[in-house]
Amino acid sequence: MTKAFSSEVGTGSREENATQRKNFPRSRLLDTTALTLGFAFLYLPIVILIVYSFNASQLVTVWGGFSTRWYGAVWQNRQLLDAAWMTAKVAALSAAFATVVGTLAALALTRYLRFRGRTLFSGLVYAPIVMPEVITGLSLLLLFVSVGIDRGFWTVTVAHATFTCGFVAVVVQSRLITFDRSLEEAAADLGATPWQVFFRITLPIIAPAVIAGFLLAFTLSLDDLVIASFTTGPGSTTLPMRIYSQVRLGVTPEINAICTLMIAAVTVLVIGASLATKRRLPAT
Repeated sequence: MTKAFSSEVGTGSREENATQRKNFPRSRLLDTTALTLGFAFLYLPIVILIVYSFNASQLVTVWGGFSTRWYGAVWQNRQLLDAAWMTAKVAALSAAFATVVGTLAALALTRYLRFRGRTLFSGLVYAPIVMPEVITGLSLLLLFVSVGIDRGFWTVTVAHATFTCGFVAVVVQSRLITFDRSLEEAAADLGATPWQVFFRITLPIIAPAVIAGFLLAFTLSLDDLVIASFTTGPGSTTLPMRIYSQVRLGVTPEINAICTLMIAAVTVLVIGASLATKRRLPAT
């Protein structure tokens, strides 16, 4: 009877394995197809944009042959270059300010679990993340108008820093949660001051998270259109605003060219970051 039971179990197991092997190619084909369609939906428009940036024709929908004339036209378009430089300055300054404020906010939320107003403070830190950009931009516009501040470069910078500091706080806080506090305690026992402990122990350990927060804030500022539209002024037009204003009149090959340059810059930065990360990993 035991042998019969064992043979039945073995036969059932073999049938299940045969069924799984039979269904595996079908499931794998379905997963591959879904993944291919997903990547095509995401990246095929970008590929088309890059291809048509080398179009010799002035009509973006008609291929007129290979040409790099529009890249030369971009370098001669003063409005686009000024907007790109303005965007880079705003992104760098706002990301730096957001990194400092976001890191300090993450330290406060992680190290001081109980203090008066902690719930309100955490809500204020995380509110810009979930708040619609239209509401954030409109509220900042009303603030600047009521205070009497002329809108321009600094209002856009402050608005972007306000919008991105919450993202930095989330990234840095996720690293501080797993931080080994015994390292700081050992440094303090050896006579290090609180500032020395922070700059020599804490900051180097959480530096990857701080850098990641800075890059995230820089990217969000670089890409923002809605908040900048509310808080900008004369002479402080960012590149997304310039591109949007020109696209409303029709897409030109110059827009394709400058977008391709931005894609190339991001690609180079991503590849460089990946290579730097691989070099820091121990060899296996």
